[in-house]
Amino acid sequence: MNYFVSVFTGVILAIMVSLNGGVSNAAGNYASSVIIHFIGLIGIIFVLIFTKSKIKNLKGIPFYMFSGGLIGVLTVLFTNASSSVLGVSLTVSLTLLGQLVTSLVIDNFGYFNMPVVKFDKRKILGLVIIITGIYVMTLA
Repeated sequence: MNYFVSVFTGVILAIMVSLNGGVSNAAGNYASSVIIHFIGLIGIIFVLIFTKSKIKNLKGIPFYMFSGGLIGVLTVLFTNASSSVLGVSLTVSLTLLGQLVTSLVIDNFGYFNMPVVKFDKRKILGLVIIITGIYVMTLA
C-alpha cells in the first residue's frame, strides 16, 4: 500500500506542477504562490472538518520542524519558475533527483529524528541511471 501511495504522490506532483505553472503564467510567480497556498489551506480545512480531525498538542516539537511550510512555499515558487522554461517532465525529474540525493543523506545520518538507513553502494547504480535519464531528456 505504501508503494502505491508513493507512486500516486508522484502522479499528483506532476499534475500539481502543471496546474501551478498555469496559474503562475497567468498571475505571476509570487501572486500564484499566495493563491495556490490559500486554496490548499481552504482544502485542508474542509478535510479537517469532514474527518472531524483535531489538531493535536504541538508542544515539544522543535521550532525548526515547522520550516516544512516555508520549504513548501519555496518548492512551489521554484517549480513554477522552472517548469515554464524546462517543461514539466524535466522539472519533475530534476526535483526528484534532488529529493533522492537529499533523502539518501537524511537516511544515512538519521537527520530530523528519522531512523538510520545506511547507504548501500548498490544505490549508486540507481543514481547513475537516473542522472543518465535526465541527461538524455536534456538532449531532446
